Amino acid sequence: MKLAALCDKDTAVGLRLAGVNELFVPNGIPVKMLDEIAERTDIGILFITEKIAEEIGKYLKEFRLQYDTPIIVEIPDKTGRLEDHVDFVSHLIKKAVGIDVGKKER
Repeated sequence: MKLAALCDKDTAVGLRLAGVNELFVPNGIPVKMLDEIAERTDIGILFITEKIAEEIGKYLKEFRLQYDTPIIVEIPDKTGRLEDHVDFVSHLIKKAVGIDVGKKER
């Protein structure tokens, strides 16, 4: 299974340097690219920037319910985490284990 990312150009550069070879940079509506990714069976994990995830929020939620793979991991872009954004992976861990895995505040 491959790693892939649906992200902006700047994030794509960083992920390319980190070894992610399947990069999708939308220049229009990101929903169309997500549909193309869903058709592929070789992608196991899809990184998606929080801004794009918010842009296609309702569709992304339906996508997660409909498809088991790829597993979607939302990541911040170069500007950092969005303030009110809910991290889906942390939410699933909290739901399954009962422990909040958020960042420890000092």
